[in-house]
Amino acid sequence: MKNLFILGSPRANGNSATMAKSVAEGILETPGNTIEYSHLNKLTVQPCQGCGGCNKTGECVINDDMQELYTKTRSADRLFLVSPIYFYSVTAQLKCYIDRCQAQWARKYLLNHHDTKTSRPTGYLLSCAATSGDKLFDGSILIVKCLFDTLNIHFGSPLLLRNLEKIDSLSKTPDKLAYCRKFGTELTKDL
Repeated sequence: MKNLFILGSPRANGNSATMAKSVAEGILETPGNTIEYSHLNKLTVQPCQGCGGCNKTGECVINDDMQELYTKTRSADRLFLVSPIYFYSVTAQLKCYIDRCQAQWARKYLLNHHDTKTSRPTGYLLSCAATSGDKLFDGSILIVKCLFDTLNIHFGSPLLLRNLEKIDSLSKTPDKLAYCRKFGTELTKDL
């Protein structure tokens, strides 16, 4: 199975990247799985311009790295959106990716083009935060659920970690690392 991790943090080795790598380690315990990471901060993904260019074709008119991400997203069996929490939401980098899926929304709802895949992929939100507010992840979950509905991706149980205050907090917390790895291992048990 193809597992695509879209990394939304501007930090290449922060807590959310550590979380993704630990989940991937768990997934790779089961043969037949591949892992691919797309680090958004290293790509050129312009913000959606709201131009309506995709309304007639279902294709975004902006020619940047998002074109390749559309293909990778469509071919993934599992999609992981990975982001720290910034002001009770996903990062700007991940939000750019999500907003650029407006072209996919146009394909589905304006042009009535529906995915013909025989099996529906599953998507997951992997997110961590420095604080512990009650509604800390609510905004991100709502955004990701909306995106996955547009992409015809089943919303799987999210992995959400709180109280990771320093850039390397997760790497210094063996019980949380083990929890992330177990999360990945559990995903492959349904195969």
